[in-house]
Amino acid sequence: MGRKVITARAAATFEPVGRSVATARGFVRDTLQGWGLGEIVDDAVVLTSELVTNAVVHAGTSAEVLCLREDDAVRVEVADRYPERELPVHENGLPPGHLEREGGRGLLLCAALASRWGVDYTAADKRVWFRLHLPERPVGTRSAGPPLPDTALPLAAARVHVAVVQVDRGGAVSAWNEDAEELFGYPRDQVLGKPLTDLAAWPHTPGTGTGIAEALRLSRWEGSYGMRDTHGRTIPVYASHLRVRDSDGEPSTVCLMVRDHERAVLQSPHRSTTADSGTRTDGTERTAADPFEVFIGSPAPDDLDGLLQRTVERARDMLDGDAAYLLLATDDETELEVRASTGLPSARQRFARVPVEAGSGRYGSARMPSVHEDLTVVPGAAPLLEGTGMRSVVTVPLKVEGRLTGSLGVATEAPGRYTNEEALRLQFAADRIALAVERARLTELERLRRGSLSFLVEASDLLAGTLDRDQTLALMAQMTVPTLATWCAVYTVADQGSEPTLSYVLHEDEDRIDGLKALLARVDPPDPVPAPGARVWTGPTEAVRSPSAQAAASSGGLRLATGSGTAAALGGETVVLPLVARNRVIGMLTLGKPADERFRQEILELAEDLSRRAALALDNARLYSERTAISQSLQRSLLPPELPEVPGVEVEVIYRAAGEGNEVGGDFYDLFPIREGAYGFAIGDVCGTGPEAAAVTGLARHALRLLAREGFGGPAVLERLNTAILDEGARSRFLTLLYGELWPQQDGGAELKVVCAGHPLPLRLRPDGSVEPAAEPQPLLGVMDDLELYEQRVLLDPGDVLLCVTDGVTERREGTRMLGDDGLAQALSASTGLTAGAVAARIMRTVERFANSVPSDDMAILAMRVPE
Repeated sequence: MGRKVITARAAATFEPVGRSVATARGFVRDTLQGWGLGEIVDDAVVLTSELVTNAVVHAGTSAEVLCLREDDAVRVEVADRYPERELPVHENGLPPGHLEREGGRGLLLCAALASRWGVDYTAADKRVWFRLHLPERPVGTRSAGPPLPDTALPLAAARVHVAVVQVDRGGAVSAWNEDAEELFGYPRDQVLGKPLTDLAAWPHTPGTGTGIAEALRLSRWEGSYGMRDTHGRTIPVYASHLRVRDSDGEPSTVCLMVRDHERAVLQSPHRSTTADSGTRTDGTERTAADPFEVFIGSPAPDDLDGLLQRTVERARDMLDGDAAYLLLATDDETELEVRASTGLPSARQRFARVPVEAGSGRYGSARMPSVHEDLTVVPGAAPLLEGTGMRSVVTVPLKVEGRLTGSLGVATEAPGRYTNEEALRLQFAADRIALAVERARLTELERLRRGSLSFLVEASDLLAGTLDRDQTLALMAQMTVPTLATWCAVYTVADQGSEPTLSYVLHEDEDRIDGLKALLARVDPPDPVPAPGARVWTGPTEAVRSPSAQAAASSGGLRLATGSGTAAALGGETVVLPLVARNRVIGMLTLGKPADERFRQEILELAEDLSRRAALALDNARLYSERTAISQSLQRSLLPPELPEVPGVEVEVIYRAAGEGNEVGGDFYDLFPIREGAYGFAIGDVCGTGPEAAAVTGLARHALRLLAREGFGGPAVLERLNTAILDEGARSRFLTLLYGELWPQQDGGAELKVVCAGHPLPLRLRPDGSVEPAAEPQPLLGVMDDLELYEQRVLLDPGDVLLCVTDGVTERREGTRMLGDDGLAQALSASTGLTAGAVAARIMRTVERFANSVPSDDMAILAMRVPE
């Protein structure tokens, strides 16, 4: 018998918990239905359920389910990770199939239902499999409809364009046919490799429903959405997606698209159902169909948006209408919100709200069925249909336990098409779906609340993670686009009474950002009003619709993308939310939608919560930046200016202050001219780090310069500095200090006189690589009143190096190890022949590589070398 050819494969792994059995059943059902094998679905699901139960419940391990489609059969394998466990064929002496047996039923079912079955063992798992043969399908028509007169045929353009778009595993377009170019205007080379999500206008609310990324991963999908063309317009399309794989096993999705009004070309025929009970032609009794299934079709979509879209499509078809729409009531039942429509301008009124019986523009027929034979006679009766050309409309309420939950309407372009009879038919259907819609709405609301909470928690974490103003502005925009809006602009207000400044602009299409920024720069910014909540801002919309802007757009001056798509990109609703922190307006968050789109109330409420968090983060960043600038300015004043050039001596300094934002700490250095031919140098370490230590640093550095230039020698300078430190009282801190005076010599050497007051000893490196201390230790400063210090004379010959460091270098630690004086001397001895800068750099690299942790102490390195 030849090897079976596998034409499709699907696999999934399920955790060892009870709910995995139901999940596995759904996986197998969806897989086989996606392959078009509905005839064997029930048997396969039953067998899989039993075998997965054996694995996750009885064996207590995870279960791997593998579905393989062959030429004439389907093979399903269920593997568990417990190969040592015996198959439960016999149990407690009970015969197979006994009602009291707890195991073995799956194998008995395999024997009864499967064409073939078996068990394979490996060292790691046990795999039970079964094969179900596919019934022979007669060659010929699988679906057909009755002949219809020409006037009853669906409308289509003279030439129907069927766009064929193939999307790879990552969601990028890999194929684009000529009809796709004709429909959407993009040439093939411009879209290949671009994510389909950049082109699709998918009606999706964060935290609810199925998004396009999820739809592309389904084995089969069919429905409506929008595609953006080169002008920024949204073209309604009806699409059929099919998941396929090539000979190498690489999956992709083939998408067939037509214009939405030509959906009959692709739309799958509805399942034949009837609400009437009776007798079949074979004499058996016919069961009554569920009225909900008759109207909505089966199976119903799992998400609210899909359910509502299917509802309006069925309502339109049932009453032979040109358009249909469905509105859901808000929580307080004072307004109706548009949630689904068909036959109307794409997304034109999505999430728009209409008051219920409340003044002009009210929706007066919401609570009772209503028929309007001609809307031109009753202006404002159906605000949603104004300007659409619809003349006749029938609307019915959706009610649950007497409470208004929504409204369903069907309209046509011809007047007088509907009567009370159509209203009763539509009301009957609405009554059947009202409970399902309300249940799905509550489920969506709960998901939305959870999604909103998760979004705000993540946003708070991100905003709290930075104190940089520019990064905070970028985060604010990136969190809103595209989750909450199509584009976003952040204005900042520097001071009370100053004009708002456009600080950051972001659009979901990166190619539009520059044009959007240019347009907003020409529009007067919104007023910085501190009133809470979102308010509509018409500035951008008016700007793009003005004659001057249209003229500029046509000449390319204001184009946001290829083509004149400015009005389409900015022509929707724009709202402004104030950024208020510490009772002051510090900016404004502006959110915008493309043409004919409006914001959902829940999105605006979420944006308002985000704006409050973002405002505080932005103000914290401002305060931090101001205080950091002040701190750094003060700290820089404690550092010496640029080091002077010392004739005949190379000098290099490396300084690292510990702690974030610190430029000066407890360590310090200085090199300064005292008089002609004489220079003073110092390197010291104040006890501790941070601002308190930096204060003593400033005192020491300025006192050294002043006293040295007054003519005092090294010991006298340090004794007077010791007195000044002690005079600080409780603020005083002890100080280790190496101070010296340097006289370059005419013969090329240098003479030094040094005093080492409690500081690490300076090291002298000779050209032969020998290293020796260049001074003796003496008492540190800031502890005793009376000090008797003395200076020591050091001569540096050509090629000699004098290295001075603070204890942050020698006390560098990695666990119990410490660099120490010996490690420093060893690193210095390997630096012969190097310049002063190279010596200092090598010592710093040695310190950094000694440990992986960030240094916790200040470090200063001063290297002086007499060139050879």
